Amino acid sequence: MQLQTQYSFGSFTIRWNWLIAACVIMSTLALGRLGLWQLDRAAEKVQAAQELSLEQQANAEPIEDIPQGHLHRANPELPNRHVALQGEYLNERTILIMAEFFDSQIGYGVVTPFRLRSTNELVLVHRGWTSGILPPNTPPNTRPYSGPVTVNAQIHVPQENARVIASEIDASQWPLQMRSLELDVIADILGEPVFPFEVRLTEEQPGVLVRHWPAAQIDVNQHLFYAMQWFLFASIVVFAALLASSNLWQLLKGVDPSIPDKIQPEK
Repeated sequence: MQLQTQYSFGSFTIRWNWLIAACVIMSTLALGRLGLWQLDRAAEKVQAAQELSLEQQANAEPIEDIPQGHLHRANPELPNRHVALQGEYLNERTILIMAEFFDSQIGYGVVTPFRLRSTNELVLVHRGWTSGILPPNTPPNTRPYSGPVTVNAQIHVPQENARVIASEIDASQWPLQMRSLELDVIADILGEPVFPFEVRLTEEQPGVLVRHWPAAQIDVNQHLFYAMQWFLFASIVVFAALLASSNLWQLLKGVDPSIPDKIQPEK
């Protein structure tokens, strides 16, 4: 059996060695399979996170049942945790977070304190977005919800490096307008402690507005990086083999392989 064969396609020539070709194909397939495996791992992680979120949403625990010792930023189970709240909105103490956007439109984030029925404690409930593009002297539409209610929400834990913009607040004018949600400042104004994190309403809850927050991020970047790395290695193997077994490099340099090197035209 002849191991090496030469093929020509116009000015392009390739020397095909079956043994080398088999090694290149096997290496490329192995590297590509590793890349696909990393993509599968990323998809599995996303699916598992979505299933967990749906399970938590269906079985949201009362927010009062979370032990005080668990209410800290470093707790990995706290971000996006689904909780149930029973009580009433304090609509007259609504807070507007300025310059929040939805579909490239400027508006306000609407945060309303919620009085828990069982403990009488306050939780700051972010109900969503409302438009800030309004006629002069028209207040934002916060669509207050009155009366006893049960709502489901997710705890929002801001990142360590989240930017907090201090606001000049006129506590005599409600709804308050703030540039960032400063929980300690709000607690001072309200004159009582508040739950240490804001909670964000889930879909179809009483009092919800436009849910403009980004979806909870699933950390799949490492898997995607490794997948790209394996696919890149596979591409390098193929390209290196092509360069080594053909006249592709000469063609890329603009050298006519049919003309001897000594009489190549000067550029």
